Amino acid sequence: MSSLKSNFDELRRRVRDGRELGYASFEPVYYLVFPPQEIIDVKRQTHAWIASLCNDGWDVHTFSIAEQVSDIFTTYPRRHIWLAADRNAPLNWSKTNESLANALNSNRDLLNRMERFLEQFVGRRNALVLITDLEALHPYLRSRALESELQGKFHAPTVFLYPGTRTGKTGLKFLGFYKEDGDYRSVHIGG
Repeated sequence: MSSLKSNFDELRRRVRDGRELGYASFEPVYYLVFPPQEIIDVKRQTHAWIASLCNDGWDVHTFSIAEQVSDIFTTYPRRHIWLAADRNAPLNWSKTNESLANALNSNRDLLNRMERFLEQFVGRRNALVLITDLEALHPYLRSRALESELQGKFHAPTVFLYPGTRTGKTGLKFLGFYKEDGDYRSVHIGG
């Protein structure tokens, strides 16, 4: 099992060297895959990793999935309905999760936010995007859905910090327990 440090060092090298021509997609999308039990360690190291990337000459911009999901949920126009339903049936988690998933998916709010964020980096040569807190997608979405929907929109190297396990060259298991999700077009490091 490789360490977070060695996997991050490999990520730095791969991002610096760029994508290989043999990939189906030329978009510069990378996943730093790590076991879910290392989520806290990754959070502790993220600031140091950003500093290392900046020392490598990158202009690093972070997009936190957790912050975006929280903002979507707290500003959702029908939030008052959720709160009333929660008061009536506070333990109905399947209904709660269904409502929250609908809020993220129905208006493509998270995707739209990501797309607007990524648009800022068109033509910015040294920009690098770091997508953090992917675990906040559970149980609503998978990162592959984001990557697929945003295909053609990654204008700068984009690194997803992915809690899960690798299954072959193109497959990942989100959080290590979801069914394998294959056919990613990105580069996977670690896992």
